[in-house]
Amino acid sequence: AVPPTAGRREAWQGLTAQERRIADLAACGLTNREIANRVRVSPRTVGAHLYRIFPKLGVTSRAALSEALADNGARGSAPDAR
Repeated sequence: AVPPTAGRREAWQGLTAQERRIADLAACGLTNREIANRVRVSPRTVGAHLYRIFPKLGVTSRAALSEALADNGARGSAPDAR
């Protein structure tokens, strides 16, 4: 697991732009289908991105993803996150 402070911030910076956007939208509570519609990919592609994002950030759930991003000031940095 990634330490809860600087380690997650570094991990966040290691995500691709698409991974950051998907992580941010998932942390905002959107479903895979809703995220897929926003970023114009399939819901399965969103799931594949999340499958790679979770271990990079050291989380195992969307709730933990939201908490990790909020704790490190990363949330809200993806375009069109609202």
